[in-house]
Amino acid sequence: MKFMQQIIFILIIGIVGYLAVKRYGKVVRAIRLGKEYSPTGSVTERLKNVFLIALGQKKMFKNFMPALFHGFIYVAFLLTQIELIEILIDGFFGSHRYFAPHLGGLYTLVINLIEILSFLALIATFVFLSRRNLLKVPRFVKPEMGGWPKLDANYILLGELLLLIGIFTMNGADKVLQTVDPAHYAYTGPLAVSSWLGPMLFGGKSLGTLVFLERFGWWLHILVVFGFILYLPVSKHLHIFLAFPNVYFTGIKPRGEMDNMPEIMNEVKSMFGLESAGESGMADGEMPQFGAKDVTDLSWKNIMDAYSCTECGRCTAACPANLTGKKLSPRKIMMDVRDRAEYLVNSNISDGTSEVNTDGGLFERITAEELHACTTCNACVEECPVLINPLDIILKMRRYEILTLSAGPADWTPMFTSLENSGAVWQVTQERDAWRQE
Repeated sequence: MKFMQQIIFILIIGIVGYLAVKRYGKVVRAIRLGKEYSPTGSVTERLKNVFLIALGQKKMFKNFMPALFHGFIYVAFLLTQIELIEILIDGFFGSHRYFAPHLGGLYTLVINLIEILSFLALIATFVFLSRRNLLKVPRFVKPEMGGWPKLDANYILLGELLLLIGIFTMNGADKVLQTVDPAHYAYTGPLAVSSWLGPMLFGGKSLGTLVFLERFGWWLHILVVFGFILYLPVSKHLHIFLAFPNVYFTGIKPRGEMDNMPEIMNEVKSMFGLESAGESGMADGEMPQFGAKDVTDLSWKNIMDAYSCTECGRCTAACPANLTGKKLSPRKIMMDVRDRAEYLVNSNISDGTSEVNTDGGLFERITAEELHACTTCNACVEECPVLINPLDIILKMRRYEILTLSAGPADWTPMFTSLENSGAVWQVTQERDAWRQE
């Protein structure tokens, strides 16, 4: 029987591995749709951000209570990986609690920490389910959060409940088996939850029933883990993996600093006689495309931002445009970019060129009204717990609309026309530098 379990376990591992490579490969291909990007700032500064923001959850604690409950789940997730490693070893080699005889008291300490944190995570999971479905916290009930995004969040929380049920069923039944059949079940020492929960739920049951319950908990836990691995590529919870590289590759620069467009910069220099027209990026008569029409015009970091988005809505809750009833939601911008990238990859469009020529790209998902509502205040950038920058995408799309399409709000057009013709934002009859000649 034990040998058969090993065979089944190894087969499942192989299938999960094959499917995971395909699914995560799609995510990689989607991110690679973007243009080249080089982060600013030193490696040391960016590693510091990884430890403080991605690992340390520094920015989460601007909202203390949600951060505290999220911390229970997060730390439990990290520590549970130790028990998961043991489960994998036991699955491959047919052993039972491989680490218990070798670690002794340290093993008891680790399992106790896992149990305490898992119990706290159980409470946090019910709190989050209540916040989303009963209390209906405003940032979770915005228009973009209907349908799949709401289901996705609930699926993950229900999956966490199954994980915790698996852990406590496995440990609880095992704790009773340690007294019923000590020859085959290694002593783990007293456990914070299972030492009382196990006897309370499973005490007095037959040996066969206890063995079944222990195996049921073991298989439930590992199968839910495998399910998570395959589910994450289509879920907002992909940030579990991508938050760390996303924070690392976020450039270190002042809030609101915009990237120059070389063609425009050279044109302005030419206008002021700082260089010859021959050095201008547009001197050859060919009009380049400015800004971004589709995800293929964004950087790969912009697309990674979209895949790292937790859909927590802190950006939208802090957005002054959204707070005043305007259509803009920074969270929706990131969700739209991710959806568009997924569409291109699922359609086997590797570079997006044919799509760009035949449809509106991102402009079919993100309206001009949303782009124009942004005040570029950087509130969304400041609030994001994993350093996502929705503003950068908004600015690139604005640049495409204004510089490539010559479109934009009617109130803005005279200003841009005046700036292009006379170098000033005001429509005046004289040249901007006429005062110098006087």
